[in-house]
Amino acid sequence: MAKYKCISCENICEISADHWKCECGGLFDVVYDNLTFQIDTDNPSLWRYKAMLPIEHMENIVDFQEGMTPLIQRELAGKSIYIKLDFMFPTGSFKDRGAAVLVSKMKEMGIKDVVEDSSGNAGASIAGYCAAAQIKCSIYLPAATSENKIKQIAAYGAEIVKIEGSRDKTAEAVLSAAEHTYYASHSYNPLFFEGTKTLAFEIWEQLGQKAPDAVIVPCGNGTMLLGVYYGFKQLVDLGQSRKMPKIYAVQSANCAPLYHAHHNMEAGVILPTIAEGISVGTPIRREQILKAVQETAGDFIVVSDEAVKEGLQTLYQMGIYTEPTSATVIAGYRQLMEQRVFSREDICVLPLTGSGLKKG
Repeated sequence: MAKYKCISCENICEISADHWKCECGGLFDVVYDNLTFQIDTDNPSLWRYKAMLPIEHMENIVDFQEGMTPLIQRELAGKSIYIKLDFMFPTGSFKDRGAAVLVSKMKEMGIKDVVEDSSGNAGASIAGYCAAAQIKCSIYLPAATSENKIKQIAAYGAEIVKIEGSRDKTAEAVLSAAEHTYYASHSYNPLFFEGTKTLAFEIWEQLGQKAPDAVIVPCGNGTMLLGVYYGFKQLVDLGQSRKMPKIYAVQSANCAPLYHAHHNMEAGVILPTIAEGISVGTPIRREQILKAVQETAGDFIVVSDEAVKEGLQTLYQMGIYTEPTSATVIAGYRQLMEQRVFSREDICVLPLTGSGLKKG
């Protein structure tokens, strides 16, 4: 059975609609009693891993048959790599992994009304899955969010609340609403990460039941990064993998608080970036993100907007149409290759996060 465990005071409590963070103010993780490794090989979606997810009654699953996104092999910087097309989801981004599990659990708990804050993709995911589950939702967005993302969220029937200023201002605004409405957050709420951890399970399966040497991910709030970390750690803990992959987190040079913290540097000024999906000045799970990268002997790197644009062109030439945030991993991988971080034998996976159709 799944339960909440506070990362601050270590209190363990039942998962319920009454709370999404601990009474002490700390964030929750999800822990399991007697978790066993089991895959439903007849199910082609991420719900093949339902035995390792926190849904108790399968009739509550909000199911689009999502997941098992393609893992393709390509050449980049003179080396063979794996690109995971993790934008191939119902709403066009990998955030559907988290929304699928979170909204299914909300349905199971009888929740009827939620709030969420987002730079676009998570908001679209929560709005889409809430529509399917007939749950009312309000999405708080930075006023500068891409118009296509706003249109998509509105199409699902969600209430849109635009907040002037930075992405962090939006996060501050939603916390007031979350005092009286369930917070379906993709950063605070640990149920979301239970969904994104299925990315690690899929990579492991698609590589012949083995972990890669490295996974390179965009990083803002750490939604994908922590999912990858939790997933591979469970595989190790359950005896299915001998190693953890090194996790490399890519941040924009214009917004790199985690990079600065990891390298013991003074925090820089936050500037606009085309990689809006990772433009987060104050990641709420900062310490967990730093720890995950350190534990796996990975690193934080920064890339310029110009390098991201070059990465986009590279993806386009491969026939892959993504939004700019996805291309940060292409720019990041090139930088790591220039630094000779990887050997030719190292297996590297680069997940792509969002469809280019979302960018207005």
